[in-house]
Amino acid sequence: MHPLISEALVERGYETLTPVQEAVSDPALVDQDLLVSAQTGSGKTVGFGLAIAPTLLDGENAFGPAAAPLALIVAPTRELALQVKRELGWLYGKTGARMASCVGGMDMRDERRALARGAHIVVGTPGRLRDHIQRESLDMSELRAIVLDEADEMLDLGFREDLEFMLGEAPEERRTLLFSATVPPMIAKLATEFQRDAQRINTVGNAKQHTDIAYQALRVADRDAENAIFNLLRYHDAENAIVFANTRAAVAHLTARLTNRGLMVVSLSGELSQNERTHALQAMRDGRARVCVATDVAARGIDLPNLDLVVHADLPTNQESLLHRSGRTGRAGRKGVSALIVPPKAAKKAERLLKWAKITAEWTTPPNSDDIAERDEQRLLADPTWAEEPTDAQRAFAAKLLAQYDPETVAAAYLRLFQSRQGAPEELLPPDTKPERKERKAFGPSAWIALSVGRGDKAEARWLLPLLCRAGNLDKSAIGAIRVQDKETFVELTEASLKGFLDTLGDGGELDEGVKVRALDKAPDLAPAPRIDRGPRRDGPPSDKPYRKGGGKPRDDQRDDRRDDKPREHGAAKRKFDDKRRAQEAEGVTTPYKPKGKGKPSGDKPKWDKPKGDGPKGGKPKGKPYAGKPAGDKPKAAAPKPKGKPGASDASKSFRKPGAKPSGPKGGAKGKPPRQGGFDKPKRNS
Repeated sequence: MHPLISEALVERGYETLTPVQEAVSDPALVDQDLLVSAQTGSGKTVGFGLAIAPTLLDGENAFGPAAAPLALIVAPTRELALQVKRELGWLYGKTGARMASCVGGMDMRDERRALARGAHIVVGTPGRLRDHIQRESLDMSELRAIVLDEADEMLDLGFREDLEFMLGEAPEERRTLLFSATVPPMIAKLATEFQRDAQRINTVGNAKQHTDIAYQALRVADRDAENAIFNLLRYHDAENAIVFANTRAAVAHLTARLTNRGLMVVSLSGELSQNERTHALQAMRDGRARVCVATDVAARGIDLPNLDLVVHADLPTNQESLLHRSGRTGRAGRKGVSALIVPPKAAKKAERLLKWAKITAEWTTPPNSDDIAERDEQRLLADPTWAEEPTDAQRAFAAKLLAQYDPETVAAAYLRLFQSRQGAPEELLPPDTKPERKERKAFGPSAWIALSVGRGDKAEARWLLPLLCRAGNLDKSAIGAIRVQDKETFVELTEASLKGFLDTLGDGGELDEGVKVRALDKAPDLAPAPRIDRGPRRDGPPSDKPYRKGGGKPRDDQRDDRRDDKPREHGAAKRKFDDKRRAQEAEGVTTPYKPKGKGKPSGDKPKWDKPKGDGPKGGKPKGKPYAGKPAGDKPKAAAPKPKGKPGASDASKSFRKPGAKPSGPKGGAKGKPPRQGGFDKPKRNS
């Protein structure tokens, strides 16, 4: 290992390397492309920093003047990219490496100026890096190594095209290192296309996921989820904790509720700007906040110091999200707790998630008030303040206290002060408590009033209710049923409120402009609304009432001049056929039904009896008798003579000789003869 990098690790407190860090820093892999899969929290960032160090320094003790970048690190999110930059900053700090970042949400002009000044290592997100490459502000010609961190997440987020573009623009002789928690087929295909004989490193093996994380599934009642989260945070009193929710709205709601209970909380979600997200994470690192409520934007790559507790306020959508959320704790050998809040309706989903992720969780209940009080006492007694030597001023004040109060009173007061700063724990219901159903109270003695508006005036209960409350000085609980009729609306009021309501309206009894009120002696007869006749079904008998839809004409079978007691023609024919068929079935003969105008009958129906003649088909010949031709020969069909005046579309008949007078009806007026009756047939346009 490079001596300056080794010194940086020692100063950072590294005594031993993690398995993935040892594997990638093997001297035999110095010039090789790597495809590395390791569980989250295993130190992959320091691992690929160690892996590319020999390639970047190339035997030198330190970096030379910064010019075109030598290494490009690509991360899926802004937070992860900035975190990688910080990690590599202290790892390469003694070698004089200059770092630059290119992430979305930051000022692109500042990034361009930083690239122009020169950088040895550039860290960024796929979209912004591609933008710099296309604008020619990022020079790829001197690259010696490209690292894709959380490659599977970048493919899931739709960055495949951007990654392929960057890998295609990089020099062919560079090293390519792919780091991922899993290696799905898409990652394997990407490695095949853009890596050269990549060495496969898998440090997960058959070991269980997250052996340093204790999983808990906490059963809670439906309405106690938020109370359980608060009790859990109070019980563990973690220096840093993350509460995951599935939506931005849930993050905002939980942040407000936990802040109101005295916790130092920040939020992290996609709706925040980059500066807001950076300040939130910095507040967690500085100790100004101890709880971060976040969506899955913080589920990958975020490494907070002393993060001991992860709470899943909403269950994750899949097992990968569960593993990555939980992987924020238990990192680099530290212990942590991952707690799932499980209401009764989500119990089956929680069981499936744990089973698919191959995780064994402890099913229990959240800590109650007694558990938290006991933990507070243990924490207070174990506080290192008791071992410190008091100053003279502190001894003098202690003497004053003991002069006025006995030691037991002083100790009890100190305990109350300690607990008051923490916030009182919540009382929780048993997990199997079913939600209470609110039974509607009886309305009691009532009276009725009538309003002078109804369905015809477009009256609706939703605007009459606030009008009654406002103009009549009524409470909503004093109003019962509101029944809108055609011309009036009846409203039920409590007997106690009726007199005050009428006095408020005054002598005019006017609720609003044009809305009169009168009191009723008894409950109105609320007849059901008349049923609107929508007309008969198409296959049913005609209705007794004419059908008027949209003001149009009634159908033919409902016109008054055709309404009689005769059945419809089609129905009568069908019934006649049914009678005939039943008679024939009794005799062993079947005749299929033939609707009127549908061609010749088929099946076993007997042929019609026709008089035999001399025609070609044995029937009576049509037209003129055949002359000079033997019987049986089919003659040419004579063209039928047109009836009436030929139309304009018949060009052979519409031609007139020059100078010829138009023909009229037997010497009558010129033009078409007038119609004597019926309707005029429309002319056909040629």
